[in-house]
Amino acid sequence: MATASTVINSATNVRQPDLLRICFKEAKYEFLKCLRNPMYSVSTLLFPIMFYVLFGLVMGKQMIAGIRTTVYLLPTYGTFGVMGASMFGTAAGLASERGLGWLQVKRASPMPPFAYFLAKVAMSLIFGAIVVLLLFLLGVTFGGVRLPALTAAKLALTLIAGSLPFCAMGLAIGYFAGPTSAPAFINIFYLPMSFCSGLWMPIMFLPKFVQHIALFLPPYHLAQLALNLVGAGQGGPILGHWEALAGFTMLCLGVARWGHQRDQKGNG
Repeated sequence: MATASTVINSATNVRQPDLLRICFKEAKYEFLKCLRNPMYSVSTLLFPIMFYVLFGLVMGKQMIAGIRTTVYLLPTYGTFGVMGASMFGTAAGLASERGLGWLQVKRASPMPPFAYFLAKVAMSLIFGAIVVLLLFLLGVTFGGVRLPALTAAKLALTLIAGSLPFCAMGLAIGYFAGPTSAPAFINIFYLPMSFCSGLWMPIMFLPKFVQHIALFLPPYHLAQLALNLVGAGQGGPILGHWEALAGFTMLCLGVARWGHQRDQKGNG
């Protein structure tokens, strides 16, 4: 009787998995993996910075929408940067690991499934934050950007939080793109959406029909939220922009869930 009681007590005292610790470690190793992959880390950090230096610091001497070019391009290239970090960080990694059978290994492990996806999102947010901070540093140091501390903090947080819809889009793409075709598949969405949303060229300089298309694109709404903070928004209710991003996020998560279920049945 004493032996049975001891066994029961030992079983109940077994340490339960620390979910927070598991998620942290998964995110940590996901970040280190991407940091050591120059195809991701270098390109993610380099392209928005290079464009900002070229069009903002070197060629941008005029005013846009009543503010300095270096200030105007912070929100637009910030959007471009977090968008790339999110889409490539989630979609390319997911598609590659699906092709290698790594997801099957993860499913066979005791790790909670959500920790895998949470790690990819956390890694994308971190890289997005690095891009935003580097752009701020360039703007303040070389571009004469002077923003109130509260405005700068709101701008940074808006851009980083606004990367979540593109993480969701990346998960959706990752379940339907092949391991080798994922980068090209991502660019089919990434580059046209960036151009049509006014991230490379101010939206007011684009043809009218492109400006109408932009209203249906999530980068446009994130860019407008960020531009509103520096006094260069093109109008429209702030809540409407957030609602558009939230709706897009839910749509992409629905597609990703469908792809996840299809993937599980195919491997089942």
